[in-house]
Amino acid sequence: MQKRFLKILVWLGLMSVLTVLAMGAWMVIWHGSQSTESLKWLQLLQTMGTFLLPPILCAWLWDSNHQPFRWLHMDKGASWQVFALAVLIMICAIPAINLLADLNSRISLPDSMASIERWMRAMEENAAALTERFLQAGNAGQLLLNIGLMALLPAIAEELSFRGTLQQVLDGDPASRIRTHTAIWVTAFIFSAIHMQFYGFIPRMLMGAMFGYVFVWTGSLWIPILMHFTNNCMAVISYHLLGGAESTNVSGKSIADTIGAGDTWWLGVLSLIVVGILLYLLTSLGPQGYDRRTHKE
Repeated sequence: MQKRFLKILVWLGLMSVLTVLAMGAWMVIWHGSQSTESLKWLQLLQTMGTFLLPPILCAWLWDSNHQPFRWLHMDKGASWQVFALAVLIMICAIPAINLLADLNSRISLPDSMASIERWMRAMEENAAALTERFLQAGNAGQLLLNIGLMALLPAIAEELSFRGTLQQVLDGDPASRIRTHTAIWVTAFIFSAIHMQFYGFIPRMLMGAMFGYVFVWTGSLWIPILMHFTNNCMAVISYHLLGGAESTNVSGKSIADTIGAGDTWWLGVLSLIVVGILLYLLTSLGPQGYDRRTHKE
């Protein structure tokens, strides 16, 4: 227990230091500019400093042979069937995610917490507005840059931090299934909370838990990375193909975000069932799960 606590402190310490350095570098280069280009650079530096580099450095310290990608289970692959099924799961999950997000958005706080609710909704609107600025792409080159910045890099960096590092540190006992489940759900909760978007908290937490279970089942961090990337990439591409802001309905939501919600709620329910079946198939397709003995405390 003490070793796990110290590892988490080391991880958080490196995260804090590198995040401050990333912010400092951005301030020196861009002088706090609020232009879209400047903010994209800020996101790039923050993602690297906060989520990408700390887990690699930690894994290098913690692996007895200083092989960070071995500790992070990035040295293991899977069959093409597993990779294909992982992508299919995320495609089929779109209506389910939309349904859960719609239900989440309907949650209202008591009148005594009205000011907090206004603050949370304002944060949500600001985040959506910034995301829309980032997603603007006038040509194929800009679209590829958006995919790299908003889909590929976050998928790799966040999975390194949450499933690759935090979940593995919390799950240190190869004989305890209870600890494994606890590690997955605690990590998923923190993964969702750190995004600071209350009205997407539930679907993001459930998605994080799904990534965590897939990591345990397959033994390869590349599978949740691919699933995370697929989810992000579909959002970037759908915004581009559907015409961006012009594809929103009267409520201001993208048409792609309404499939499975509202009048099409039944698609969301069907999606949940299909995803459950596909996840069951994934567990029977091969890799035997990661060897937690390498992380035993």
